[in-house]
Amino acid sequence: MDSVEELNGTYFYKGYSNLSAGELLFWIFLDEAAEQFGTSDLLTVGLILLGQPEIATRGKPGGTTPGTSPLSSQLRHWLNIETRRLPTLTNSSIRRMKFAYVTNLGAFVGRWIPVLGIFFIAADVSAIAYKATMKYNTIARGNDKLW
Repeated sequence: MDSVEELNGTYFYKGYSNLSAGELLFWIFLDEAAEQFGTSDLLTVGLILLGQPEIATRGKPGGTTPGTSPLSSQLRHWLNIETRRLPTLTNSSIRRMKFAYVTNLGAFVGRWIPVLGIFFIAADVSAIAYKATMKYNTIARGNDKLW
């Protein structure tokens, strides 16, 4: 069993004893995070990092994101297909809350992969928070419960 009530009103969880309600929630959250994250999340983080505009580029118009990402740079060559204007998100376009448009399929894919990675990470964090809260509420007593 994961938890056992102790006489002094604290909790015991997976070898940790004398835990306050907050400490119990912390350890449950870490336990759920370790269970949720795997190699696919490392790939997601890698794609997010590869999508950051770290490579210097020629001069760009004002209001655009300076530089380009390694991912976008490579995909522009691998998927060098001209298309109609396609909407993308960049650091600057997110701040302006408007899409930036490209006509190269590689640039389009290169800009959307990191955004998808952010959505995947957000989904993981939501799942962790939900599972940790449910588990915590099954262990916690009385007013210690979150709802």
